[in-house]
Amino acid sequence: MRVEVVLAWPARYLRRELVLPEGATVADAVTAAALDPGGQSRAVAVHGVLARPQQLLQDGDRVELLRPLLADPKENRRRRARGGD
Repeated sequence: MRVEVVLAWPARYLRRELVLPEGATVADAVTAAALDPGGQSRAVAVHGVLARPQQLLQDGDRVELLRPLLADPKENRRRRARGGD
């Protein structure tokens, strides 16, 4: 089966297309893609939906490595509401 693994930043991205055996998991795809050697990604999504490492993949799935947030969205909204932004 073919799957795609993506790691993105605001101005660039890395992408790997993989051919994996049936029964491959999200963890198998992340390991095979080797896009995150430092382990910076805190979570993984499949087609934008959070996924567990043991989740089975299907042909055509897109695995997205999610980076940690740089700022707390709630705090950003509070700051904007106070007129600080």
